[in-house]
Amino acid sequence: MRVRQLATNDAAAFQALRLAGLRDHPENFGASYEAERQQSLDAVATRLTPGPDRAVFGAEIDGVLVGVIGVYREAGLKQAHKGGIWGMYVDANYRGKGIAAALLQRVLSFATERDGWRQIRLSANAANTAAIRLYASHGFVQYGVERGALLVDGVLHDEVLMQYDLPMPTLDKA
Repeated sequence: MRVRQLATNDAAAFQALRLAGLRDHPENFGASYEAERQQSLDAVATRLTPGPDRAVFGAEIDGVLVGVIGVYREAGLKQAHKGGIWGMYVDANYRGKGIAAALLQRVLSFATERDGWRQIRLSANAANTAAIRLYASHGFVQYGVERGALLVDGVLHDEVLMQYDLPMPTLDKA
């Protein structure tokens, strides 16, 4: 398995995997399959354009993209210490192989390498206990529940809100 930062030339593979996740598990994403499938490859490529405070990472096995995760920094002076995770998905045929953990670890490394980041937040469907366990095993702590956060096919879904506090930089005492 190889985890790497995706780039604009990964747009088609990213879009195919993301659409599969949105179609097969709509309750786990704030985005909808219907809206995302309307996105052009150029728009998807723009989303994948790396920036100093945002990235999308992918996991590949034998050159095939099998998992993705996105991370971004909040805008605004008073919120720029926070990051957010979005779009975590691993193809069902590749689950249970440590791919999600590797993707999550790469995001945590990315955030740790950035000046000024203090925390990363995410939300997970309250019924998705495997995802919640994964996040908790990496140090994420639940700080709330948003009741009825998503309405999917007439059913309300709660979201567990979680936060990871990044290590504070060590000051050199010399």
